[in-house]
Amino acid sequence: MYRLVLRHPQTPWLAKALLGLAIGYLLLPFDLIPDFIPVLGQLDDLVIVPGLIYLGLKCVPESLIQECRQQVAAANLAPTPAQD
Repeated sequence: MYRLVLRHPQTPWLAKALLGLAIGYLLLPFDLIPDFIPVLGQLDDLVIVPGLIYLGLKCVPESLIQECRQQVAAANLAPTPAQD
């Protein structure tokens, strides 16, 4: 569903930017707070990434999210071709 939201042409650019930052932060080899610092090192990953995802999805209209969810549900209900 998130992939469909990102690719949808009506998704606001701010939402795309925030979701892209969340993915980029996960993939970067460095953190704002290094992981060797006990508790705080892991806590920044647990706060920053979900926070960016939450803010990004709040920028997307609810109707667009519902449309993408329906597309995913329809794709899951579609019969798959039989394998020989």
